[in-house]
Amino acid sequence: MKQHELQTRERELVEQLFKLRFQRATGRIESPAKMRQVRREIARIKTLLNEKSRA
Repeated sequence: MKQHELQTRERELVEQLFKLRFQRATGRIESPAKMRQVRREIARIKTLLNEKSRA
């Protein structure tokens, strides 16, 4: 993936994580494991962006 695609995906995931946190706070979250998956995917993207910026 290109850098701008990774940044776009990261923004989408951060927004999704925000929505999941809101659902958790209101007690309406369907899959608590989804939060972990989103956080890990954000971390993977940040790692890739960091590697690309250092290269």
